[in-house]
Amino acid sequence: MVWSTRRLAELAGTTVKTVRYYHARGLLDEPERASNGYKQYGATHLVQLLRVQRLSGLGLSLNQIVDFVDGGEDSGTDRVLGELDDELAVAISRLQRMRAELARVRHRGGSIDLPRGFDSGDAGLSEADRALILIYSRVYDESTMAALSEMLLSVERTAESDEFDRLHADADGQARQDLAERYAPQIDKIRRDHPGLESPVAHSRHGVDGTDTVLRQAFEELYNGAQLDVLARVQKILHPERR
Repeated sequence: MVWSTRRLAELAGTTVKTVRYYHARGLLDEPERASNGYKQYGATHLVQLLRVQRLSGLGLSLNQIVDFVDGGEDSGTDRVLGELDDELAVAISRLQRMRAELARVRHRGGSIDLPRGFDSGDAGLSEADRALILIYSRVYDESTMAALSEMLLSVERTAESDEFDRLHADADGQARQDLAERYAPQIDKIRRDHPGLESPVAHSRHGVDGTDTVLRQAFEELYNGAQLDVLARVQKILHPERR
């Protein structure tokens, strides 16, 4: 009894394309051909194909399977399987962390796109603030991010923060100064209540210059000119000696 390529693929639960690919990789012997040129597969080919699928199902790459087939049982099998087991352990650990994180977010509610520690304190955050938090997570260390998270959980929205979020780019100078003067005391209180955020750049992942460059670009893209001017005016109010 001989089988066609299609029948061999059906018996192995795979596709003709896969059978041909295994031929090309040297994982499946070429069969004899009938007088009409059709391939004639037998039980030996089916066994080869099933072995390849078994090894692939264990997670071995095709290159590793080629080495195994060429070298037999003594071709570093224990080493390869040991490396594979280590990789699987890392993958399982990552998946378990992901499941735990998802369960926590589902239980507590909040945003799924923000870093851990921020997903339950995101109420009222503007889109610009949310984007900035994501960027912060790539430039600041864990201790600074924890301090930022604690700050967000303790600070309540105010009329001034809402006004800042809504501030139009063409707001005149008087409106900007008025908002800055009302906003400055709130910013100062946040700074005093959270001294760990006084010099966050000192805890950056990319050094002072690298962090300044990233954050300057982020602020310029995420906030309009009027908002940036208000923030600059707030700093002048809080630090008049720097003028």
